[in-house]
Amino acid sequence: MAEISNPIYFLIRKVTLLLCLISSISLAQNFPDKPLRVIVGPGPDSLARITGEKITEDWGQAVVVDARPAAGGIIAGDTVAKSVPDGYTLLLSTGSFTINSVLQPKMPYDFQNDLAPVSLLATLPFILVVNSSSPIKSLKDFIAASKTQPGKLNYASSGNGTPAHLAGEMLKQMAGIDILHIPYKSAAAGVTDLLGGQVNCMFVPAPSALPFIRSNQLRAIAVSSPKRYSVLPEIPTVAEEGYPNFAIVGWNGIHVPAKTPKSVIEKLNKEFVKVMHQKEVQAKAVAAGFEPLGSSIEEFAQFVKSDISRSSEVIKTGNIQPY
Repeated sequence: MAEISNPIYFLIRKVTLLLCLISSISLAQNFPDKPLRVIVGPGPDSLARITGEKITEDWGQAVVVDARPAAGGIIAGDTVAKSVPDGYTLLLSTGSFTINSVLQPKMPYDFQNDLAPVSLLATLPFILVVNSSSPIKSLKDFIAASKTQPGKLNYASSGNGTPAHLAGEMLKQMAGIDILHIPYKSAAAGVTDLLGGQVNCMFVPAPSALPFIRSNQLRAIAVSSPKRYSVLPEIPTVAEEGYPNFAIVGWNGIHVPAKTPKSVIEKLNKEFVKVMHQKEVQAKAVAAGFEPLGSSIEEFAQFVKSDISRSSEVIKTGNIQPY
């Protein structure tokens, strides 16, 4: 106790804190002075490349996109969480990471504690689609058919515990219908069987669904987002069709290791927000199927918290298991 009350102790502590502050400011001023690496888990890497090109132009440093989709993004997240916290290794985070944090019993890292949010770049809806030859013309048709044939209709997903699976499970719970979940190894595999008539419907990420909708091979009957999708404004939301609490979106954001200096995180946030608000970047994002955003650090943190809460509720109610 005598040591703690010693004035020299407090002086040393203040000097140490001051040096840490000076070091953090210096790091932010010099950042970045070497290439950055964006690690991508499951899903498209388009936003990493689109934003990376602009950041390279602004900062004069290459942005390397490193795809590591295995294990549903667990490897990608763990790699970033355990990397040097200097702002040079970033994660293109998605809904798969929030779901894993709830669904997987033994994670090698803690998504909320070992990673820090930088910015929510964009969201995208899941589009509920049926084969264009299907007699089902609307979500109400599908719900009615499900109720008259309990246990007979099914829905595909890109895998157990994926955002598309949770979208189907959320609809099942809210509509009180008995439909069978058929998980595939990828969205493409599920769409292939939907086109072949082996499955009845599927919540498909917008970028993957749009080419088939535009070629009239698939029919869109609803979107999962809380608001209508700007690319397909004529398609109603699930909420509009009678389930007001239904809302689930895919998303892309940026995370860094939790111990990254705040000054560096703020500099990264400022750059990503700036890039995401450029008309050229927004046009490319929309063309890729996204709804461009670019949020504050605090907004993204709240978004992640809400996403985890929503996923947790669906997983618990549906008794969804990892595999």
